[in-house]
Amino acid sequence: MSTPVVQALMLDMVEWLARSPRPYEEAIEAWRTSCPRLTVWEDAMEEGVIENRRAAGGGLVVAVTPKGLDMLRRRHHPAE
Repeated sequence: MSTPVVQALMLDMVEWLARSPRPYEEAIEAWRTSCPRLTVWEDAMEEGVIENRRAAGGGLVVAVTPKGLDMLRRRHHPAE
């Protein structure tokens, strides 16, 4: 289980990706960290809230999964 700090950052990342899937290189550059305590990218992948997909041109894009969209909905509408 991730720490509260990682959870908050993960939500920020999912919200950023929900606006538009991003090329893998852009997403990893924005969210990669060398700090072993900030495992945002790894935790998001492990929890299944983001995923890598093949783009039409053959490259990889990072996108939010249905589970990630559900996480965002609960963030913005906690009573639901």
